[in-house]
Amino acid sequence: MANDISVRRLDLGYFVRPASETGGPHPRVEPVLAYLVRHDRGLILFDTGIGAADPETEAHYRPRRRALPEALSAAGLALADVSLVVNCHLHFDHCGGNPLLAGTPILVQDVELATARGGDYTFDELLDFPGASYEELTGETEIWPGVHIVPTPGHADGHQSLVVRQSDGTVILAGQAHDFASEFASDHLARRAALDGVARPLPYRSWLDRLIDFDPRRVLFAHDCAVWEPSGD
Repeated sequence: MANDISVRRLDLGYFVRPASETGGPHPRVEPVLAYLVRHDRGLILFDTGIGAADPETEAHYRPRRRALPEALSAAGLALADVSLVVNCHLHFDHCGGNPLLAGTPILVQDVELATARGGDYTFDELLDFPGASYEELTGETEIWPGVHIVPTPGHADGHQSLVVRQSDGTVILAGQAHDFASEFASDHLARRAALDGVARPLPYRSWLDRLIDFDPRRVLFAHDCAVWEPSGD
């Protein structure tokens, strides 16, 4: 089955993170990336781009959107070809295209959906739109052969990542589990240091143990075009 699974990146625009959120003196432009997973059972879309926001949010992040239908068309696909949607979490820059996929199952952690519905988290029209069809998950699951969803809380309590076993190695679509590939690399090294018994290593996210169990060859992110790869065998 792994021979038949492929992953393709979709460019869905960008936003400008203000200096107040970058930890430095300057704003930073960040991409908004989604991923297509082709499988014998159908097509999975991991994240759907930047949704419409209120004027305050628009001014704060200055997003530039690439329409989901346009991005799919460039890949030779249409909205109707999508079998499943998996959102890493439900902030507006990750679930913005969901309303275009009414009736398509959306897989999300139950804690994430509850948090989003609690208010002050995302925009209601991106959440409970006409035809919204959520499949709530509790923890890790294998949704199709060779495709796993793994909880990776941190940025959001209900954040989840998608693990795809391909013939040339496992690919992890990590969403915003880490903002950047370099942050994932730092966490990975902190874990290695802990296993090596280095005194007082920097802490790392506990779910990283589970991701490393899959022996990833590539890890891809929602807001970073860089790809993490292991340093060696």
